[in-house]
Amino acid sequence: MKKSLIAIALAGTFLTACGSSDVNTKVDTVKTAPEAKAELGSFGIDLTARNEAVKPGDDFFMYASGTWYDNFEMPADKTRYGAFNALAERSEVQVKEIIDDIISRDNLNAEEQLIADFYHTYMDTDTINKLGIDPIKPTLSQINAVKNTDDLTAIFGSAWLTGASSPLYGGMWFNRLDPNKYEMSIGAGGLGLPDRSYYLEDSERFVNIRQAYVDHLSQMLAFAGIENGEARAKAILALETKIAEGQWPREKRRNRDLTLNQIQRADLAKEYPNFNWDLYFDQMGYKVPQLNMSQPEPIKAMIELVNQQPLDVWKDYLTVHTISNNADLLSEDIYNANFAFYGKTLNGQEEPRPRWKRAVDEMSGTQSLGFAIGKVYVARYFPESSKAQMAELVENLRTALGQRIDNLDWMSAETKVNARAKLAAFNPKIGYPDVWQEFDGLKLTKNDLMANIHNLRQFFHEDSVAKELQKTDRNRWGMTPQYVNAYYNSSFNEIVFPAAILQPPFFDPNADPAVNYGGIGAVIGHEMGHGFDDQGSKSDANGIQRNWWTDSDRAAFEAKADQLAAQYSQYEPIPDNFVNGRNSLGENIGDVGGLAMAYHAYKLSLNGKEAPVIDGLTGDQRFFLAWAQVWKEKRTEQSMLSQLRAGTHAPGRYRALAPRNHDAWYKAFDVKPGDKLYLPEDERVRIW
Repeated sequence: MKKSLIAIALAGTFLTACGSSDVNTKVDTVKTAPEAKAELGSFGIDLTARNEAVKPGDDFFMYASGTWYDNFEMPADKTRYGAFNALAERSEVQVKEIIDDIISRDNLNAEEQLIADFYHTYMDTDTINKLGIDPIKPTLSQINAVKNTDDLTAIFGSAWLTGASSPLYGGMWFNRLDPNKYEMSIGAGGLGLPDRSYYLEDSERFVNIRQAYVDHLSQMLAFAGIENGEARAKAILALETKIAEGQWPREKRRNRDLTLNQIQRADLAKEYPNFNWDLYFDQMGYKVPQLNMSQPEPIKAMIELVNQQPLDVWKDYLTVHTISNNADLLSEDIYNANFAFYGKTLNGQEEPRPRWKRAVDEMSGTQSLGFAIGKVYVARYFPESSKAQMAELVENLRTALGQRIDNLDWMSAETKVNARAKLAAFNPKIGYPDVWQEFDGLKLTKNDLMANIHNLRQFFHEDSVAKELQKTDRNRWGMTPQYVNAYYNSSFNEIVFPAAILQPPFFDPNADPAVNYGGIGAVIGHEMGHGFDDQGSKSDANGIQRNWWTDSDRAAFEAKADQLAAQYSQYEPIPDNFVNGRNSLGENIGDVGGLAMAYHAYKLSLNGKEAPVIDGLTGDQRFFLAWAQVWKEKRTEQSMLSQLRAGTHAPGRYRALAPRNHDAWYKAFDVKPGDKLYLPEDERVRIW
C-alpha cells in the first residue's frame, strides 16, 4: 500500500545519548506532589516483578522483571505482551468508552456522527457475513479482466484504494534535499511473508512456513472460486520468491545514502524503461514533477518481473492479496481463514482479538477517524499539567545532550557547532496537534463497511493530491494522541510524543524523579538520539540530508556504531536466529545514547544533592530499574522470529540490557568481571 502525503518517517519507539557523567549546569527538577501516590508500587516501579535470585550482572532483564515473566500467561489474542501492550489496552478501553458514549446519544455533531456510523458498520457482522466476498468483487473482476501489462499496471497504481498488493509502491513523502516540498517516492515491495529471508532460507522452520503459506494462498484462491488452487499457489510462491530475490536486505534499505536517488519525471522512462509510468501515476492523480527512486536496482528488477512473468500468475497473485489484505472487512469465514495463517502460524496468536478492539484499531489511525477520536481522548484523559511537565523534561534532556556534545572527545569543534545547531532546532510535539485534522466533505454510511473504507481512503488521498505542490504542512502528526508510541521525523527535525505514552510506567507525575528520568526521560533521549543515529545524523538542523561532519569525525562515529552493531548481533533469542545488529543499529544507538542522556539529566536535576534511598534502592538503581521495566515483555517464538527478521528494533529483553554500556550501572548493581553482562571499559560503547 502507498505511503500517504502526511505520513511521517517514523524512527522507532525509544531513546538516545552517551558520554561523560560530569555535570555543571543546573536544570529544573520535575517535582512530585507530596500528597499524591504513584500508580506503580510506592514510588513508580513494580518491585514484585523482580527476581532477586538473578544477579543483575548476569541478566538484568530477568532481575528487573523475571518473576513477572515466569508467571505471566500470554493472553490468547496476543503474540507479545509488555508495558506497551498494557498501555495500548488501557487506551483501547478509553477509546471504546468514548465511542460508547457517542453512540448512546442523539443530536451528534458531524465528527461524532462519522464515528457512530463507522463503528456501527464495522460491528454489523450479520450484514458483513451475508455479503461474504461481494464487497471486493468489483476489484476481483477487474483483476480477472487483465489482458496485458498495461491492465496490470493500472491495478498496481490503484492499490491505494483497493487494497491490492504491488511489487512497486509509490507515495508522497518529503523531499530530503528540501523538506519544505513533497516528493513522490517509489520503492520495491509486494511480499506476502514478513521478509525476504522467509523465502530464501532453507532451514526446516522456513520450509514449513512456506508450505503453510502455499496452503493459505490456495484457500484464498478458493474464496474467489478458483480451482486447482495448490498448483496455482505454488506459482504465486515462486513469483514472490523472485520478488524477494530482487529486493535489498533490510539493513541496506535503511541506508539513506543509497535510498536518495532523485530524478525528474521527464527522465523516468529513459532511466527506468519498459513500464508505463504515465498510466501508473494516472491511477493516483499526482502530477509528480520529480521523484525519488529509493531502491534503483530492485525497482528495475520488479519492472523486469512485470514484463516477464505470466499474466495469469500475476492475476492470481493480485487475487489472493486483495482478499487477504481486506479480510478484516469481509465475512468471518474469510477473516478466520486469513487469521489462521497470519495470526496463528506466523505469529503464534491463538485467538483473534475481539471485534470491538479491531474496530477501535481500524478507527484510530491517521488515515481514519483517529484525530476525531483523539480530540475527545485528550480532553478526557490528558491533563495539561502532564504536557507542561513533559515540556520541562524535554528541555532538561536538551540541556544534558548539549553538555555531552560539548564534552565529546572524539568530535572536533567544527562538527560540534553543527551538532549543537541541530540540537537547538529540535521541535518537540507533546500530547496532541496544535491544529486538528478536519473531516469536512467526508461521507460515511450506516450500512456499508467497504464503502466507508473506500470513502476514507479516497478522502485522505484527495487531500494528499491537493497538497502535492504546496509547502509541507509541519502541523501534521504521524500518530494520533491515543497511540502508544513516539517518533522522530528527520525531515522536520521534530520529536513527537502522543498523549497515550505519557502514562506509567513511562511517565507518572507522582513517581520518584529517578523513575521518570529512567522511563520517559530515556524515551525523550531516544527520540532525540534518532537525530544523531547512523542515519538521522545524515540530516542537518533544517532536516536537509547533507554531510555536516568532517571526514575524521564521521569515521570515528562509524567505528563506534560498528562496535555497537557487533555487540547486539551476539544476542540469540532463538537458536540460530540472532538480533540483526546492523538493521537495528539506529534503535540501539537511540537506546544506549538516550539512556546516558537521561541519566545525565537526572543528575543535573538533583542539583548536586544525593538522591534519597527508597525501599532500599538508591536513585541510580531506581533509574536503571525503571528503564528495564519499560522493556518488560513476553513473546511467542513466532513473533520473536518475525521481529528478528522484519523489525527494526531489538526485542525488549535485549533493549533492557543497554545499561551494560554505562559505567554508573556497574557501580549501582556491583557488576564485576565474570558476570555474564560485564563489558570491559574499552568495550562499552559511548557515542553521544
